[in-house]
Amino acid sequence: MITLRPAFESDLADLCRCFPAHGQTLQEAVANRDCFVGLWEGEMAGFAIFDYSFYRQGFVSLLFVLPAYRRKGVANALMAFLEQNCTTPKLFTSTNLSNLPMQSLLAGRGYRLAGVIHYLDEGDPELVYVRILDKS
Repeated sequence: MITLRPAFESDLADLCRCFPAHGQTLQEAVANRDCFVGLWEGEMAGFAIFDYSFYRQGFVSLLFVLPAYRRKGVANALMAFLEQNCTTPKLFTSTNLSNLPMQSLLAGRGYRLAGVIHYLDEGDPELVYVRILDKS
């Protein structure tokens, strides 16, 4: 069973174990209440960082699921949670051209390619996606 909730300061150690290269980013996201966790039977399975920093639209800047929990619906549940809680009519995210699982997830959730950014990761362009949310 997947449980979704905002990340708490007490989650930081688990979050940093998931993604050690981004400890400072995770600390800031938790402090700003921009980090959300997905728990699988009470265990940290993944997280997302979500805010309104992209032209004042909802933006998922980071989505990560631990390898042991992939293909179990954790990423899909996190994205659905963020879509439901987004207060803007558009939700953006991005991923590398090489990240085929994320591209598949986004296509399945109705996201459309909005643009490409070159030179962030040399030889692996960043694909920007948008989903128009029904906020009526």
